[in-house]
Amino acid sequence: MPSGKEVLTIEKSMPSGRLDSYLRTRFPEVSRGTFQRLIDEGQIRINGRIVKPTHTPRSGETVEITWPEARPAEAQPEDMPLDILYEDDRLLVLNKAPGVVVHPAAGHEEHTMVNALLHHCRGELSGIGGVARPGIVHRLDKDTSGCLVVAKSDETHLALSDQFASRKVQKTYLALVCGEIQRDSGSIRAAIARHPSHRKRMAVDDEFGREALTGYEVVERLRGVTLVKCFLHTGRTHQIRVHFQFLGFPLVGDATYGNRQNQRLDDLTHFTAKRQMLHAWQLSFIHPRSGAKLSFEAPLPEDMQDAIETLRGIRED
Repeated sequence: MPSGKEVLTIEKSMPSGRLDSYLRTRFPEVSRGTFQRLIDEGQIRINGRIVKPTHTPRSGETVEITWPEARPAEAQPEDMPLDILYEDDRLLVLNKAPGVVVHPAAGHEEHTMVNALLHHCRGELSGIGGVARPGIVHRLDKDTSGCLVVAKSDETHLALSDQFASRKVQKTYLALVCGEIQRDSGSIRAAIARHPSHRKRMAVDDEFGREALTGYEVVERLRGVTLVKCFLHTGRTHQIRVHFQFLGFPLVGDATYGNRQNQRLDDLTHFTAKRQMLHAWQLSFIHPRSGAKLSFEAPLPEDMQDAIETLRGIRED
């Protein structure tokens, strides 16, 4: 990825195009998801203005890109256990444990998935994500567990990124949410943007947000809690957490988006979760080389199984 500040001029209008797609044609080594993130963060502007990734490129517009600074030092390999669901010479699929950070960042320089991958793969990881995120095609929050795909080459990384961007990857999560949802199934369509005053949070924002759609099915109703299966049709930051808060049923254990409801749950059941109860359960995509459809399922982590059993027992009482 380039570094520093860069300014370019759009030479030809693209009436049916998007800014993020246009930038991919200018910088093919950078994923569309990276451009979307930089646009959302205001690091890419048109004529000095913050725009959306869907902005239509027009002839004569000036694009100002502030590339993130490269980390001064690369992450170091660490001999850490990895729960590998699948591996070949192109990619890996991991079952990420809760509490593990995916890539190094401020406050989390060591003991991340990247540190473990550098040791396991011995340098055979894609470089598109930069020194901080080698091989990382998508991410899971620190306290979210489950399926995570990792690319070993730039070619594989780009192919998988395109599948994520074009919504060809099938992602199913399991979540425990506060409250008992009455409908057996439904969908939540609400645009998501960065919170206007809390920059580490996201929020539903119809004016400035990007399209977001989550489907769900109720699996089981427990004491004060519902176990739901979630289908991600888009991949926005904190999407499931924000959407279920918007619906009025924030995730069990989510201190960022559901403090009040989790306190009510504690008062009702005396149960407190130490992290948000969210698990990337199933993942399906097309193998970039063979063209075969690959499907994976990560078993529920022990703490989430225990939460379900505890709340199930309380309901039966």
